[in-house]
Amino acid sequence: MTQWKKVDNYHAMSEYGAERIFQVIAKASQQGKRVNIGLATGNTMLELYPLLAKKLNQNKISLEGLHTYNLDEYVAGDGHPVSPKHPLSYQRYMQENLFQHLDATLGFTEIQRHFPDPVNPSGFDQALAQAGGLDLQLLGIGFNGHIAFNEPQSKMEISVADFAALPTRVIDLKPLTIATNARLTAGGDERLVPRQAVSMGMKPILAARTLLLLACFPEQTAPLQKICSGEVSPELPASYLLQHADAEIVYTADTITLEK
Repeated sequence: MTQWKKVDNYHAMSEYGAERIFQVIAKASQQGKRVNIGLATGNTMLELYPLLAKKLNQNKISLEGLHTYNLDEYVAGDGHPVSPKHPLSYQRYMQENLFQHLDATLGFTEIQRHFPDPVNPSGFDQALAQAGGLDLQLLGIGFNGHIAFNEPQSKMEISVADFAALPTRVIDLKPLTIATNARLTAGGDERLVPRQAVSMGMKPILAARTLLLLACFPEQTAPLQKICSGEVSPELPASYLLQHADAEIVYTADTITLEK
């Protein structure tokens, strides 16, 4: 059953999310186990990641067993990932917001950071499965209800079950996604936003042992309200959290009002 949690504001959401992830990493570290954490990008996570780094640093948590798996990356015109120097690169985003803040003595290295590769997207799924799958996947939600870049599809195009089984793949971005990302991350310049991205598929996302979705924008009210209706549909990818055994949706009460 999906749990819903209302928090006061963006800071409370960020603190709650950071603490949830910290606890999973710390527990695995204390047990000497590998831990696989799925990471999301975007403005929703901007405060969370420095908070998480601070908790890990202050508690001197060994990160030798931590592996991170990002949901997505933009694809350049040549079919390869955009350069980390690209202003919208998610590798760059993660470096600036999380990785560079981690104490180097904790043991987290570049080979423990994983991003889907548009040249070999199936290899990402295979490597993740061989590593035991995700222990926790952090998610945002698009204004059209997408998770990662798994864009909505008509029920006439694809069944509920087939959508849930979608693998990591290269995706053509919808106009709303391009426009939204341009407004939020590119100063309104749609020319900066690539037209394709490689996205973790619904299958590896839904296979995560825990899903944690955070929402803080007024525009996310509509897709969240549709999730409350209880219908699972490829037309609302985030609705698939309703089928997950351990999923939580956290939203900010000062920006989002839900009637459940």
